[in-house]
Amino acid sequence: MFLHACTACERRQLIFPSQVTSLDNTDHGIEVSFTCWCGVEQHLLTGRAAATPRRTPAAA
Repeated sequence: MFLHACTACERRQLIFPSQVTSLDNTDHGIEVSFTCWCGVEQHLLTGRAAATPRRTPAAA
């Protein structure tokens, strides 16, 4: 369960596991797809990789 601010209805609501439609591990973090209480599909990027700023190698 997590708190999410919906981009469609603009409400902050608790999202329950039953609302989650998919979890995908990406290079940028874990992408969680779920359906808001208003019925709109939403996405959230979370995980350690999502919280860590990307660093580019120094130019030689």
